[in-house]
Amino acid sequence: MRKDSYNYPELKLAMEAMQEQPELYRPTVFWDDASSCILEELCTYGVERFRSLKTALGFFVPTYGVPGGGFTPVQVDALLDGINVGSPQEIKPQLALEQFLGGYTSALADFRVLLAADDPEKLPHLHTFSESKVGEPVEHFEFNGRCFSRSSLNYLLGLALLKKHLDGDVPQTVLEIGGGFGSLGEVLGRAGICGHRYIDIDIPPTSFVAQHYLVEVLGEDNVATYVQTADKAAIEISTLPPTTVLCSWQIEKLVGKVDLFVNFISFQEMEPHIVKNYLDHVVRLGTRWILLRNLREGKQLRKPDGVGVDTPILGDDYLEMLPGYALVERNVIPFGYQTVDGYHSELLLLKRRV
Repeated sequence: MRKDSYNYPELKLAMEAMQEQPELYRPTVFWDDASSCILEELCTYGVERFRSLKTALGFFVPTYGVPGGGFTPVQVDALLDGINVGSPQEIKPQLALEQFLGGYTSALADFRVLLAADDPEKLPHLHTFSESKVGEPVEHFEFNGRCFSRSSLNYLLGLALLKKHLDGDVPQTVLEIGGGFGSLGEVLGRAGICGHRYIDIDIPPTSFVAQHYLVEVLGEDNVATYVQTADKAAIEISTLPPTTVLCSWQIEKLVGKVDLFVNFISFQEMEPHIVKNYLDHVVRLGTRWILLRNLREGKQLRKPDGVGVDTPILGDDYLEMLPGYALVERNVIPFGYQTVDGYHSELLLLKRRV
């Protein structure tokens, strides 16, 4: 139900603090307008509905079907109306088209890769994960009695790739920048890793959404929020609870060691000098493993009538920015994704050189 206005004091506090930060920690050209729209939608419709809000669906709540599949609702309706079903025996084409346009076919393909790739005997446990419905998702798929979204399946496939190379070296402390609505934190919170810590760093209002989601799914006692860390001069990683959500500028205050750094898709939406700054902090924290998923060819250039970046960051740029790390695997198929127009959403797994 819509209200005239939702009041979120903590979100307001974070937004005001962000305006005082250097350009490195504020929304990039890709995100500037979107952040304002997301903030307006949250304050109009409520954070409880974030997974059904228009701008969120276009930026950090990925879907297999509309809008992520490339078809508009009008196109989907027109295509389905074009299927003339006669007898019950002839309904198969309609069902096939519905599953394709609704994203079920693509989601099932990713789930099949997960089943084939994952070793259920090894940590982190991925085979028992089932995603929460917090946020009123417009798209959820059930396979083998468990629920998934495109976001959770993206992370599960990335972790399945990582597991192939761990050889028992299971990361306990995981740092992510640009964690969307918190999917990785939910996956790791259910993965059976003893003493695990997950730290998500993002700009508000997205950080506020992730904080809300993770508190709902993991419990308030297990999540450190922005107001609990905002005034700290230093944030000691070893003292944090299992899950922590920080704002972008707080990465400078982190002290300690990280086992695994993850970035899925958000670096491609930043300018190269901003990515380089974040990666310098990742290196500073002694990170052993780095798992990235971003476009090999880089994001589209900004145009007056659309979103984009001023300078695309390419797949090889990450390798140049991380000379102290060795490339372990580079993968598009089966763990990443190749678009119909020839772009490659690839995974890069790197390990710190001895």
